[in-house]
Amino acid sequence: MTANDTTSRDGRDERAARLLAGRIRYGGDYNPEQWPREVWREDVRLMVEAGVNLATVGVFSWAQLEPEEGRYDFDWLKEVLDLLGEAGIGVDLSTPTASPPPWLATRYPETLPVDAQGNRYHHGSRQHFCVHSPVYLRAALRIVEKLVEEVGGHEAIELWHVHNEYACHVPYCYCDETARAFRSWLEKRYGSLDALNDAWGTAFWSQRYASFAEVIPPRMTPTFANPGQELDFHRFSSDAFLDEMCAERAILRAARPDLAVTTNFMGAFKPLDYFTWARELDVVSTDNYQDPGDPDAPMRSALHYDLVRSLDKSAPWIVMEQSSSRVNWRAHNAAKLPGAMRAYSYQAVARGADGVLFFQWRASRAGAEKFHSAMVSHAGEASPVFAEVSGLGQELARLGSLYGARVEASVALLASWPNWWAMEALAKPANDLTMVDQVEWMYRPLYQRGVTVDVCRPDEPLGAYDVLLVPSLYLLTEAEGANVVAHVEAGGTAVISFWSGIVDERDQVYLGPYGGPIRALFGCDVLEVAPLPAGEGLRLDWADGTSSTAGFWLDVARATDGQVLASVADGPWAGRPAVVESRRGAGRVVYVATRLDDAGLARVYDRVPALAPEPGVTAAGPGVERVVRRSASASFEILVNHSGEQRTVPVAPGGLELTTDRATGDSLVLGPRGVAVVRRDASR
Repeated sequence: MTANDTTSRDGRDERAARLLAGRIRYGGDYNPEQWPREVWREDVRLMVEAGVNLATVGVFSWAQLEPEEGRYDFDWLKEVLDLLGEAGIGVDLSTPTASPPPWLATRYPETLPVDAQGNRYHHGSRQHFCVHSPVYLRAALRIVEKLVEEVGGHEAIELWHVHNEYACHVPYCYCDETARAFRSWLEKRYGSLDALNDAWGTAFWSQRYASFAEVIPPRMTPTFANPGQELDFHRFSSDAFLDEMCAERAILRAARPDLAVTTNFMGAFKPLDYFTWARELDVVSTDNYQDPGDPDAPMRSALHYDLVRSLDKSAPWIVMEQSSSRVNWRAHNAAKLPGAMRAYSYQAVARGADGVLFFQWRASRAGAEKFHSAMVSHAGEASPVFAEVSGLGQELARLGSLYGARVEASVALLASWPNWWAMEALAKPANDLTMVDQVEWMYRPLYQRGVTVDVCRPDEPLGAYDVLLVPSLYLLTEAEGANVVAHVEAGGTAVISFWSGIVDERDQVYLGPYGGPIRALFGCDVLEVAPLPAGEGLRLDWADGTSSTAGFWLDVARATDGQVLASVADGPWAGRPAVVESRRGAGRVVYVATRLDDAGLARVYDRVPALAPEPGVTAAGPGVERVVRRSASASFEILVNHSGEQRTVPVAPGGLELTTDRATGDSLVLGPRGVAVVRRDASR
């Protein structure tokens, strides 16, 4: 099995369509093994009442299914599948391989992962395995084969769910098995020691390897590890987890080729290259736990969903997990206010989700997650959370016409996992420069303006987009850079931030003024970089006589053929360009050499028509977002008010608001955390 098994895409549309079947899937993780049998029928009754049509089963059940090595018990699972199937509730059946049973670690301690300091983990929580361990792999594939043999043909199963949150707690292992696998991966990638030594720049610090046997994972060292080694270890680790997923998928697909396969992502999760992973799935799914105590939570949740929707733009996606109220793992676990769970669920639907599920169905009585909220809380159906859960399920059941409607976006934000890995490695000018901060800096104003954004790989086709946003693409290959340049020359616009085009795919610096394959777009030469002291900022003078501020970083540049829109006003960098606009072919570029304040970034965006504020959103006031989904037969305007105040949103008349089944006038009133879904037929 390889990490690029393109045959997995054959028949994907048919499998996904069979799962979704013109409806929004709704439900959550169901863990009946935590409860006595008499609770199961009550669970099914409440699921029907709540409008649940998909239950994820089996995620943490390995110890129940195989209580001792080679001894199996599937009777309880068969009974649960029968109960759900008889009630018309579909099953998302999970392989249980994310949480090995204690007997595996006790009998085979070599399956446990080792950290960079050489310490071996113990069992007692979850995710306690080394993905490179042959013993773990044999045991994991054996339980998947047994699962398929015992219950794989059950008619209640509608979706295969592989593993759970791959690499969640232990993304990297540094044991000897890992070292052997890493060497093999490197030999395949580079073919020779000379190529490896060249890629890693091992002439520095006397690191040149004379044999592949000398190569180890980036374990604890006296100071900085080799950056090329670290970058390749990230690539290798992501590939290794993907290979394990593909091995499980092969067993499931051989048994039931008609069923879609998924595994749950975690949004912007650094260890795994989800762009690569998404191509191997029929349905992309994600877990998203908004923080009610974070005032930026709606924006961050929107960015999460825009990313997941964009990972494979031809695949449908669902929210596999969210919380009905609070979680249990933050320092202070604030609860979602009444209506917030519904609002966030509609935010997902607005941004393209074809399913909304929760962790978990019934709150546990024991264990580490007993105070994690659920669809059915400790108070049972008397809880106000269950009333909200049930109301949402009944509403979503009426929105089947949304199926197949695509989210419209004319703006692409460029990002890649190799860039993330390389940019945040140590020994940089500013080790507090993070990819997520840069992305949010450029994304936040567009979210506030109601501008919908896709997240794109720098090497994917970009012709559908009017504007490219480039937030610190430190690592940019020649091919990726050529793709960006071609988009601009063909008539597109790019807004490029500082610290872009610095290194190639080996993390080796492009020489000359910075910028590498996109240097010609800047309209200036970047000669040095100057991270600013903490708390110090810059005052900028704009060409029209106004001023703004900036901070954190300055690309020290000299103007060439670009128009300087803003310059540093005073201090040691006085006169240096801060914002430069240039024409390239039929398109244009705005290069931003520093982290502009809100007003400064707004000035840049105001120069680009495709980034203009959406009038209905800005007129309604802060906290409102609007997303349009469009199909061949209708368009759907989905409005979500995340604020605690009533908002009036201007809309075009003549639509039908689907949650209330009422015709719309020229405005809609959204209560605190209120939502609306307006359908307009294509003929109108």
